[in-house]
Amino acid sequence: MSAFHFLRALSQINKTTPKSSLLLRSRRIRHAAYASMAYTAGRSRLWSRALLRRLQRRSRLRYFSSQRTRAVIAPRRLKAVRPRSGEPSRAEALRRLVPGGAGMDYCSLLDETAHYIQCLSSQVQLMQKVVGSISS
Repeated sequence: MSAFHFLRALSQINKTTPKSSLLLRSRRIRHAAYASMAYTAGRSRLWSRALLRRLQRRSRLRYFSSQRTRAVIAPRRLKAVRPRSGEPSRAEALRRLVPGGAGMDYCSLLDETAHYIQCLSSQVQLMQKVVGSISS
């Protein structure tokens, strides 16, 4: 199912912007890969919901920011993640890596991380197969 969503998004990218810049094209491919992975995982996983929310928010921001000049837009500031008492710093690193990880307890963080890694590895395999079929 992930392959279907990803290939459909790639065909849309080729139809809409065939001669776009390399940077814009790579951003759209990355967006399509993340979106297809999150749609395939479904709404039952917290990381997929957080990733879809982030992608939708960025696309809305990109639309509105194209309406204004670049000088007016302030740079995005990152929030500092404070360590929780009793948890190792490895958990905090996972919270920063897994989408939506900041609001999870330790056990669900480990479960969501395992599922996220599994989806990422299948996404890598899918992209390798796509590149292999295109290059041969």
